[in-house]
Amino acid sequence: MRKLIAIFFVLMLCAALGFIFIYIPSRATRVYGPPASSLSFPQRVQYAALLLWYDGLLTQPLDLSGAEQTFTINVGETVDAVATHLQSVGLIRDAEAFRSYMIYSGMDTSMQAGEYKLSTAMSAMDIAHELQDATPEEVTFIVLPGWRLEEIADALPTSGLSVTYDEFLSTAKTPPRDYDFLAGVSSIEGFMYPDSYIFSRKISVDEMINDMLRNFSAHLTLDLKNGFEKQGLTVYQGATLASMVEREAVHEDEQPLIASVYLNRLKIGMKLDADPTVQYAIGYNFLQQSWWTNPLSLLDLQVNSIYNTYKYPGLPPTPISNPRLGALHAVAFPAETTYYFFRAKCDDSGFHEFSETFDEHLQNGCP
Repeated sequence: MRKLIAIFFVLMLCAALGFIFIYIPSRATRVYGPPASSLSFPQRVQYAALLLWYDGLLTQPLDLSGAEQTFTINVGETVDAVATHLQSVGLIRDAEAFRSYMIYSGMDTSMQAGEYKLSTAMSAMDIAHELQDATPEEVTFIVLPGWRLEEIADALPTSGLSVTYDEFLSTAKTPPRDYDFLAGVSSIEGFMYPDSYIFSRKISVDEMINDMLRNFSAHLTLDLKNGFEKQGLTVYQGATLASMVEREAVHEDEQPLIASVYLNRLKIGMKLDADPTVQYAIGYNFLQQSWWTNPLSLLDLQVNSIYNTYKYPGLPPTPISNPRLGALHAVAFPAETTYYFFRAKCDDSGFHEFSETFDEHLQNGCP
């Protein structure tokens, strides 16, 4: 009889040990995933048992209709502090349950400092996984005034966006037909409105370009259109001239003066002789590592390109950069002057000397 009792207790002990050391870890793995390899066997059993005990505290969201809120993890903050903070702001039910899951899964050592968007519609497990990547879902992408399309494309590889250099330039050659000012053109150069944009990291190239075009369209007011018309220009021609003014003017308050010179030249059929159009024609300068060769040599001014306004009269065939509102406004509402010439002042200030005659222009040359 005693032998049977002993056998019974041995079997019960084996069953209990099997339950503790086999069933509990196996069950926890099915529900919560495998334990961290850094945990010892006793720790795996311990945390597996804790997770099964906590059960719905980890798997069930607090409120499926909960609003999104910002949650910040500071550099050096411990998993204990993060768990307590999450509970205090109402994002999780139980800090200890969250902490146990983080340690069990090994995510306590890979949690990243940063700013997150979390909500009570997420379970504690969802939140734990979210805290492994502080990379924001949105990216701020800046287009600077006077950039040409290639410069916008150059900024893409380090922007965090999925749009590639080649993809952007290829799509830019097939403008959408939703905008009157792009009717019949072969490029969107001149209409990528300079601004600071907030884009999803996964934005498509078409969405990106359309956002910039919509921004340009939003700034293209009826007054601006009427101003271009008063100067004898279409919107496309106005943007083309504005793209030259944008590149020529160092100081924005000189843009209306520079625009007046170009418009005065156009009215009498005089060549525009604009350096930025030559720079655009030359393209990338590998020695200077710039799209805008400066200074230009006499040989540069002889480049055989329809964009070279020293050789060909009238406006270049397309805009040469992407102008901001100030340059567009300067072309639509230029200063009223009798100037036909301008050149940079000799004091390296970025300002210009303006003159009516070529003789005066020569006199303004630097010694």
